[in-house]
Amino acid sequence: MKIGQPPEIPASVSPTVSGAAQKAAQNANASTAATSKATQSTRAAGVAVTVSTLARSLEKTERSESADIDTQKVASVKASIQDGTYVVNAEAIADKLLSNAQEMLNRSAR
Repeated sequence: MKIGQPPEIPASVSPTVSGAAQKAAQNANASTAATSKATQSTRAAGVAVTVSTLARSLEKTERSESADIDTQKVASVKASIQDGTYVVNAEAIADKLLSNAQEMLNRSAR
């Protein structure tokens, strides 16, 4: 017997099914119900939405600005990894980790 467990198991609970399996089944049922409910509410709303050309152009501009990638550097790093010549600067990584941790601690202290 486990501590805190009632001595009698209810008849509705099958002793062959683990608690984790029951929780997983409940979560799956809840997820399915939430998805179908969201779909029904979307259908029921029936609200037409239009996006202006200005909003579309802003979205395209935002996408292009966020895609700034130095493809030459990526190719260079990829080639050095494949050659086995890429060297990780552990000291620089450790310094950045400590710096970020200190910054997070300072923010949480405020």
